[in-house]
Amino acid sequence: MKPLQMAPQTDCACTQKKPEQKPSKNPLSGGTYLALGGIAIAGWYAIYSQLLPFSHFLTYTVFGIQKESHLGASVQFFLYDAPKVLLLLTLIVFAIGILRTFVTPERTRKILANRREATGNVFAALFGIITPFCSCSATPLFIGFVQAGVPLGVTLSFLIAAPLINEIALVLLYGLLGWKIAALYLATGLSIAITAGWIIGKMGMEDQIEDWIQEMRNSQTIVLEQQFTWHDRISSGKEAVVDIVAKVWGYVLAGILVGALIHGYVPENLMASIMGKDAWWSVPAAVLIGIPMYSNAAGMVPIVSALLGKGAALGTVLAFMMSVIALSLPEMLILRKVLKPKLIATFILVVGCGILFTGYLFNLVI
Repeated sequence: MKPLQMAPQTDCACTQKKPEQKPSKNPLSGGTYLALGGIAIAGWYAIYSQLLPFSHFLTYTVFGIQKESHLGASVQFFLYDAPKVLLLLTLIVFAIGILRTFVTPERTRKILANRREATGNVFAALFGIITPFCSCSATPLFIGFVQAGVPLGVTLSFLIAAPLINEIALVLLYGLLGWKIAALYLATGLSIAITAGWIIGKMGMEDQIEDWIQEMRNSQTIVLEQQFTWHDRISSGKEAVVDIVAKVWGYVLAGILVGALIHGYVPENLMASIMGKDAWWSVPAAVLIGIPMYSNAAGMVPIVSALLGKGAALGTVLAFMMSVIALSLPEMLILRKVLKPKLIATFILVVGCGILFTGYLFNLVI
């Protein structure tokens, strides 16, 4: 009998055996998936294109509500926007779920860890667009970046961009307000995330990260990237829809309900006087009102659409939306788990100034 031999030790802190790849169940060819995807998109578009006439039919024919009434305007707004937003949400979340199997967090950590701050800020902000769109889900990725040695300013660019300019906000803004406003929001949101992260990075505040996260930098963990088949990628898209849509549909319907009430009952001259261009104090007031609130982009976009329809200025409304998403009190409580108070205060000040600048700029030029 041969004596047992011990495997040679390695210098890594931990080792991990590569798991066996299990074959996917009922694998289909790429062409089959492409054909099924085309059929699904055609069906999706057929439903989406009939939402407006169907909402009019339900409101004024089935329910018998008078067309020019406040109630009719509110009900028709809700019956049209609710399925419209949920359909857009489902489609884009499914697509992003597939995209994330190509751009994994581990691969992103490696890319960001080897970038200088200016370039890294840009890459981190761009990555924030396709990540989960709330601080509670972005924070674990932030911790992973710190552990991988990514500079603080770069990680903060990601942390700002993730909730502020995620794919959900962009698609809903495009669907409800058009591509021009969606593009403006993307450009300004990226500018805030990149600039704020760069400024804070230059301030040398690495010591303001909580000690328990600093200690994680000394540990090494081997993470093996999973190899995805197209069956796995489609499954990832389905899981993203189930996970994300299940979390945000309540915010979406609540936001649409508020938007419907504004659309049907709030006079245009009232919103123009409170949130119009002529009210210089409207931008800082909108930011201060937005900070104690908590919502995500999916819940805010319908409200933004209704406010703009009633005469509110674009800069004021976007400043309000940005403050709710990026500077809300619940978000700061989440960040307190990983950042010390001095860094949180700096984060609020720098991002807040960027939001104020954006609001006044849009009100001035648009």
